[in-house]
Formats: sequence, structure tokens, C-alpha cells
Amino acid sequence: MTLCDSSLPKLALFFLLYLTACQSEKQHEDPVADENWPVYRGTKAANQFSSLDQINTSNVSTLVPAWTYHTGDADERSTIQCNPLVIDGVMYITSPKLAVLALNAQNGEEIWKYEPESENTIAGVNRGVTYWSDGQEERIIFTAGYDMMALNASDGKVIQSFGKEGKVDLREGLIYPVEKLSLSSTSPGIMYQDLIIMGSSTGEGYNASPGFVRAYDVRTGERVWTFHTIPQEGEAGYDTWDWEEKGWYGGVNVWNGFSLDEERGWVFLATGSPSYDFYGANRKGENLYGNSVIAVEAATGKYVWHYQVVHHDLLDYDLPCAPSLVTITLDDQEVEAVVQPTKMGYLVVLDRETGKPLFEMEEQPVPASDIPGEEAWPTQPYPKTGFYTRQNLTKDDLRTFSTGTNEDPEEEYAKYRYEGRFTPPSIEGSLAMPSTLGGGLWGGASVDPRTQTLYINANEMASINKVRPVTVHEEVGVMDDQTDAEPDVALGQTLYELNCSACHGVDRKGIPPAFPSLMEVGDRHATDKIAGIIRNGNGAMPAFSQFSDRELSSMVMFLEQGEDVIQSTRLSSTENKGQRYVIAGYGKFLDKKGYPFTAPPWGSLNAIDLHTGELKWRVPLGEVEELTQQGIPITGTRNFGGCISTSGGLVFVAASTDEKIRAFDAESGEELWEAELPAGGYAVPATYMVDGRQYVVIAAGGGGRGGTPTADAYVAFALPEE
Repeated sequence: MTLCDSSLPKLALFFLLYLTACQSEKQHEDPVADENWPVYRGTKAANQFSSLDQINTSNVSTLVPAWTYHTGDADERSTIQCNPLVIDGVMYITSPKLAVLALNAQNGEEIWKYEPESENTIAGVNRGVTYWSDGQEERIIFTAGYDMMALNASDGKVIQSFGKEGKVDLREGLIYPVEKLSLSSTSPGIMYQDLIIMGSSTGEGYNASPGFVRAYDVRTGERVWTFHTIPQEGEAGYDTWDWEEKGWYGGVNVWNGFSLDEERGWVFLATGSPSYDFYGANRKGENLYGNSVIAVEAATGKYVWHYQVVHHDLLDYDLPCAPSLVTITLDDQEVEAVVQPTKMGYLVVLDRETGKPLFEMEEQPVPASDIPGEEAWPTQPYPKTGFYTRQNLTKDDLRTFSTGTNEDPEEEYAKYRYEGRFTPPSIEGSLAMPSTLGGGLWGGASVDPRTQTLYINANEMASINKVRPVTVHEEVGVMDDQTDAEPDVALGQTLYELNCSACHGVDRKGIPPAFPSLMEVGDRHATDKIAGIIRNGNGAMPAFSQFSDRELSSMVMFLEQGEDVIQSTRLSSTENKGQRYVIAGYGKFLDKKGYPFTAPPWGSLNAIDLHTGELKWRVPLGEVEELTQQGIPITGTRNFGGCISTSGGLVFVAASTDEKIRAFDAESGEELWEAELPAGGYAVPATYMVDGRQYVVIAAGGGGRGGTPTADAYVAFALPEE
């Protein structure tokens, strides 16, 4: 019987058509069941899962490169962390120099390219763009430095009616004068109806920008609402800060993207640390809403609930990614949950309606700080399940094999303070495990809703948190721009130590190759070039556009002077306004060859059962060939990026510093396929289908904190054509 058969009763015909229409609409609205990859991390639920199954466990070993596209603008300092969007056969990507491009997703041919012309940074980290359509018009929203822009999705042309001639300055509306603020937006915003909700990367210094979350009208660029991630006077949470008169408060930003429950109309924020990241004497208290998962009404910015994962953070334990929104079965009951990965190597699982923990969290005592003026919070919440890295660092956790150096891991371990997960920084140096580069990072987690299994790649290498005092020049933080005054090398030194020494070291020797040495930088670059890099950023280095001309000139003078001059610029008591403490470089617990003293795995891919929080399997991610050739089992490597899972029973991930992409069996963790990339794939892959053929694409840009060679490639793989 057909639908047009007259013998079918009209009521039944109407009912059948209604059900068909509803089912079609539901499938269209659900990106998981779509052939597209229309949102950063795949879906607004941030679950990095696709229902496509053409590529599966039986045939993945035959995957071949389908096409490669080169952006043409990489340099020795660049990186690509973009998760491509694919909508109806068109792929939208960004380049190392923050160009936005549209490609034919079937063959990689360029459709259009937009290169931003901006007075602020035109390079840096960018993880993708946001797509919006009302059914008639299509727009791409992206950021370059502090400018948010809108492009026509069909031709890449700037939409002049958006903001001021196509741009919105994200520094506006952040309490402090815009000329004193430096920020960018490294991860895409998220769409709710006609609102684009934006976070920001604020920097981590003492004068970091506040990390308020804002929503803008996608048509006009007008700011609609602001959520104060640092509560202002009269707002809930204000009393969790011990405010200094004329103090500067920044950070608590959402640099990692968002997730959205469209049915509830709630957007979920995962916030970073208050600044300064490693010393908080000027921000005593719990510091809401730092390091918190927050539910906010997407239409209004109204607070709904929060859960603080770290109180008064001193360890740079930002929440590294937007939480995944999943439905899990607990005690035979289906519960809508918010699953938040952490840098500490465990999951925080919350009830989506209330924000209360579904996996038990217990406040436990933690060590006190011995840094003058610091008051570490006495307890921290700690889970009993949901772990994907080791949770301790004893002598038993050190490696027992040699990498060819004469260093003894136990002797090195004995040099530092370690009293558990939340050991605060110290002057002699404290160990943190798994460090600010792990467990989980911005690549987030993938969740298979069918099996309620979460997949996450993790780092597991200790860092050294060593702080030192900085004597603060009296002019630091002064709002007046003393443009006419002469540069002052002592001022430049203070600014360098407060803003740059974390990466490049107080001694300016850096941690190559990720953080290059600045010794004799004046011999390598002209004065204008040094100033331009500081103000505009370079590769993964953020811009510092907040410095006045005098401050910038003072910093350049400091960098160009020799060590003898620098040592003579220490400030007298009449020139300073007190001491602050800064991290003495992002030290790593590594041997002279750069290998961790800790036992492997140094990088891993993990599967967690969300019914119980128990680990289903763990495998090393990445290979150090020098060590495996010596007979040492595969150790895993540092990894930057994320994984995706599919209905084909697969987990795809690049991320490792051995510059490969791999596919694993989602059930067992067995590696089924690998391919070499032009450079490290430090991004989240995407998968999609065009004309009946499934593809997996990865940005292969290398560089960044991976410290490996750079490239400008996007590589797509598919099954061989018949």
C-alpha cells in the first residue's frame, strides 16, 4: 500500500505524515545523526561523536589520504589547532595567520579566503569558527586578536553592518580602559538562536583582562548580556574575594569554548584560574567563579548554578574544555549530566538540572603555602572515581630505565616539595602531577551516547612549580600613559618578569623549542621587530597590546641590554611598591634529553565507563622511536588536541608529538590504523560525509607547545574509491 492509495484512511495518512515529518525534523536538528560537522567539537553538547559508520573496525586499516590542502602561511613559530566545520559539503577552517577559508570538503579545493586586516594580532592560536544561518542568510563568526568579525559564508566578504564596519572590539565592556587590556578569543563562540556567546583568552599576568562572558546579536554585533565571571559589588560571590583597594582583577575566563542545552536554554561555562595564576595574596578567598562549571541562561546571561572544582587556584588548574552534556544511567535511572574533564586527570560529573555531583566529591585537606602573604585554601574537592591519570607521585611512580643520561630520577625527585595533588608552588620548587599540560586539555572528551563511554587523551608528566619574588616598579599598573617620558630599563625588567618570565624564564633562556631563548635577541631582531612581536604576538605567543608606548619601549630596552646592565637595574626601596611572586618558568620534571623522570605512560588514550566512572582501558598514545629501538615498551608522548568517536566503533586521534594520526577500536583500545602527517596534528579531528563517502580530516600544523616542526596542512582520509 502506498501513501497515495485511496484505501488508506485519511486520519491514518495524516498521522503517518506527521510522524515522518517529526522524525525528519528531529534528525535534521540532531548533529549527531547528521553527515555534517556543523559545530566546534561536533555538537553543541560538545561530545565529539558522529553516527557515521561507513568507516568501521573492519575496513579502517585501508584508509588512504583523500586530499591535502596547504594554507601557505606557516612560519617557524606557527601552529594550527582548528577543528574544521563542514556544512553541506563546504569546510570552514582557519590558517596559522588567522585567515578564514572555505574549501570543497570533497576534494579540498579552495572556494574563498579571507585574510583579516587588523591593527592587532594577525597570528596566534585559533581553534575554529562559528556558523549561523536563519535559513536564508549564512554567516561565519570568527576572531582575530580582539576583533570579532562576521563574514558572508557564501563568498567570505565582511558584513559591514555587523559592529563597526564588520568588527566588534571584545575589549569593550570589561570595566578597565580598552587601551590597558589585551585579549583574544582562541576558541569559537556558540550560537543560541540569534545570539553568539563569546569567551576570551585573557592572559595570565597580574594585569590580565577580566574574563567576562558576553552574548552579542549575530546580525548587528550589539552586546546583549554580560555574565561577570568575577562577581562585581552587590552580586553573589563578591564576598569570596578579599578585594584590595585599587586592585586589578583578571582571568576567570572561558577560553575553551562552550556547551549548550537548547531544550533548557542553558549555556555551560568552564572557567579558568583567577590571575595571577600561581600567587594569590592579592585575591585571598575562594575566588568565585574561578575554576568552576557554571550554568547560565543563554537568552539573558542569568546565573542558574555553579560548582567550583578548585578553590583559590594556585596551580593553573584551568578547566581546560567545555563540559560534555550526556545522558547516563545511574542506579537504573537515566540522568542528564554535565561531564567536566580536568587538568588533574579526573572527571567531575554533575547533575545537569542542579549542578550537584553525581560522582561523589569530598572536600579534603590540602597542604598550606609557605610563600609570604599567600593563603592557600585549606581544602579541595576530590572525587572517588572517574580517574584517567595516576593521582599521586611517589618514588614508585618514577621510571626505572635510563635514557642515556647520568641523572637519577630518585635524586631529582628528592630536590622538590611534593605533598599530593594540591602541593602549592614554593621557592625551592614543588612538583605537580600531571602538571598544567594535563591530564585533560582543550581537546576535550568524546562520548559515545550508545555505550555511555567517554574517551579522552591525556598527558601524564610532572611539572616544577617554582616561584620567585619580583620587586614591582612604582609605575606598574598606573593608568596614566606617560608617553612623553623616556624609556626606563628597570620598568622594562619588572614588566618582563611579571608578564614574560613564566614562559621565557627570569634568565631569558626559555625552554626551547616551545619557548625560545631571548638571550641576545637584540642581535637577531631589529628594535621595531621586537616591539611588534610583543604587541602583536607571534605563533602561539599571545599579544600584549595593553602596554603603553613607554612601557613597550622599556621592555625592548631591557631585552636589548646585556646581562651586566640588567643586573644593575634592581630597584631600590624608593622606586618600588612592594613584592609579588611569579613562576620561575614553566619547568618540567625532565632529564637532559627532555624525557620525563616519571614512569610511562607519558601520554595515553583512555576509555571510561560513565555508569561507574571506572576505567575500561588505557593505551599509550604516541611513540618515541629512540626508546622503542632500545627495547623500551611504547611510552606515549605529550599530546595536544582531542579525539572523536564514531558509530563505526572507532576512536580517531592525532595529538601526539610523533606526528601521526591513529584509529583505535572503541571497545578494546586496540590500534587498528595509523598514518604519518606533515606535522603534528594538535587539533580535534572532524568526520563528515559528502556524496556517500565518509572522510576524517585533521589540521596538521605542528609547532605550539608540542615543540615540533611546523606546517600548514589539512589532511583528509577516506576509504579507497572503488
